[in-house]
Amino acid sequence: MTMSQDEFTKLFKEIHKVNTNLLLHSEASSKEHGEINGAIGELGGQIRDYHQEMIMLARKVDRMERWILQIADKTGIKLSYD
Repeated sequence: MTMSQDEFTKLFKEIHKVNTNLLLHSEASSKEHGEINGAIGELGGQIRDYHQEMIMLARKVDRMERWILQIADKTGIKLSYD
C-alpha cells in the first residue's frame, strides 16, 4: 500500500499537532520532552524513508510490468488479467 503525498503531509501535520500539544499541556520534565521529541523525530524519519521506498518500489513494479507487456507483445502471447 503506497501512501500518497497528501496522506503523508496530513500525517506529518498530525504528528506536529500532537507534538505541540504535548509541549504545551504536559508537565513532563525537559528530559522527557527531549525524549518525546526525539521519538517523534525518529518516527517521522522512518515514515519518510518508508514513503521513499514505496515510491521506488512502485516505479520498479511499473518498469517490470512494461517489460512483461513488451515481451508478451513481441512473442505474440496474450496476457489475461483474471
